[in-house]
Amino acid sequence: MTLTREKTNPRLTNLITTLKAASRENEAQVWRDIAFRLEGATNARAEVNVSKINRYAAEGETILVPGKVLGTGVIDRAVRVAALNFSAQAADKITGANGTCMTIEELLNDNPKGSRVRILR
Repeated sequence: MTLTREKTNPRLTNLITTLKAASRENEAQVWRDIAFRLEGATNARAEVNVSKINRYAAEGETILVPGKVLGTGVIDRAVRVAALNFSAQAADKITGANGTCMTIEELLNDNPKGSRVRILR
């Protein structure tokens, strides 16, 4: 007998449903991809350090992390970062560099087509 587990976090289940709907409505495959990544196991979610964002992001770019942003490293450019969660130290470092921390829901409302978004894993 196989045991199936459902997500118990209501915010996460609503987000996955919203992302799939947005993907269909706006014909934006990026939201379907993010929903697929969030449906997976918790230990398979992305954990991205601020130093990786600094390494791969250009000034003013929008970064999407389907997981948690952690505070290890230094960031010296202003970027918009959308993620499922932020550590307190990561949020301080990003806003200290004149960047913006936002949830995936906020990014979806700001950019329904999902254009010009870089996904970091």
